[in-house]
Amino acid sequence: MIEPTYTITELAREFELTPRAIRYYEDQGLITPQRAGVQRVYTKRDRTRLRLTLRGKRLGLSLAAIRELIDMYDTAPDQSSQLVKLLEVLARRRAKLEQQREDIAAVLEEIDAFEQQCRGLLDAAEKPARRRRKA
Repeated sequence: MIEPTYTITELAREFELTPRAIRYYEDQGLITPQRAGVQRVYTKRDRTRLRLTLRGKRLGLSLAAIRELIDMYDTAPDQSSQLVKLLEVLARRRAKLEQQREDIAAVLEEIDAFEQQCRGLLDAAEKPARRRRKA
């Protein structure tokens, strides 16, 4: 049975990417297409690696971390070491996101306080102007 192959245009359309983005992932070693003359020919393996790359990006992983995880699928004979590594990466990412959430909450509190202060100053500045208009 012949394995299906894909062109860069087909993958770009399927994953809503530009061909340039796919070539960038190739330059980063995340996918390694074969060549048919000057045309790139992508295999099912490349398509899977591209899908995993995009999933890793959505999770906020660096391309280096994504490459490390994907490469484990090519070298590790069992899935347990891959899963342990993935859990470690996800735990680090979760911790980073939770810290960012705390930082954002602190900044939002500062913004709230500053907005209240500005509104108070604005109200104080408008009161004398209102009194002058009434008189």
